[in-house]
Amino acid sequence: MAKDYHELPRLEDSLSYLYLEQCRIEQDDLAIAAWDLTGVTHIPIASLNCLLLGPGTVVTHAAMRAIGENGCNVVWVGERGVRMYASATGETRSSRHLLRQAMLATRESLRLRVVARMYRMRFAGEKLPSTLTLQQIRGREGARVRDAYAAAAREHNIPWDRRQYNRDNWDDQSDINKALSAATACLYGVCHAAIVAMGYSPGLGFIHTGKQLSFVYDIADLYRIELAVPTAFASVAEHVEERLSGGTAPKERLQLEQRTRYAMRQAFVREKLLQRIPKDIANCLNIPVNLSELDPYADDPARPSELWTPASGEQTPIGDDEEPSQEAISP
Repeated sequence: MAKDYHELPRLEDSLSYLYLEQCRIEQDDLAIAAWDLTGVTHIPIASLNCLLLGPGTVVTHAAMRAIGENGCNVVWVGERGVRMYASATGETRSSRHLLRQAMLATRESLRLRVVARMYRMRFAGEKLPSTLTLQQIRGREGARVRDAYAAAAREHNIPWDRRQYNRDNWDDQSDINKALSAATACLYGVCHAAIVAMGYSPGLGFIHTGKQLSFVYDIADLYRIELAVPTAFASVAEHVEERLSGGTAPKERLQLEQRTRYAMRQAFVREKLLQRIPKDIANCLNIPVNLSELDPYADDPARPSELWTPASGEQTPIGDDEEPSQEAISP
């Protein structure tokens, strides 16, 4: 059966992510494998949605080709996976979603509708009055987030003051802030992979703006309180209990960040995150999940696309006016 590159990739059929560091990644038959001091790990790249590459990773050209051909998104992250530097392209060949996203992001009235839908999706089971202003909705969202942190802290008996992230001094932070950063990085990675795989731009955000990952932050915030916060607090509680009990040798104990990443992966599977992201984005942007009018040449990424023509026809004169200023074209 011919592969239709305009349809949404089957994210729900893939594994969520794999984090690697201090290893060499090479092609292994039609898949890839990672070599490190402990041996070799064979990776089913065709079943993987996102590959997070940490410090010390070396990737061969053949491995990157295999990764790209299998539609796996690659994200280069910093130490302990808490910084995101760059990403590769996803599997879709269509620009339909990108054009829709750009239109909504650059028209203030349409953008405000998307923002309202995104905020309302966070208040599951709670109906927000339609008369609320954007500032009022953000005030309620801030209170919801603070309450979620406090509730998780009480449930797991973890001391909590406030969310704090110091990228310049990682070790000087509290365990819970480290776990929250690690959990959030995993969530960003998976959301980033889904966004790119479906042909959206990570940089065209609606609530967030001005960053190359603005849309990633928008979508990840739909699940942060549901997934990242409880998982981080639970991971810290398990980490403290294991350390105090002395049941596991120090060398065999999981590092807190590693424990948090494992727990997040389990949460992604349990809550079926990869099934939810495409539908939630489509709902935010009011896009039908099943697209029609497909390009017959979409399966050939090297074939040039069609040429754009103004709706008024080919005879429309092209003026020689000067280009507008940056202020004039800013959304």
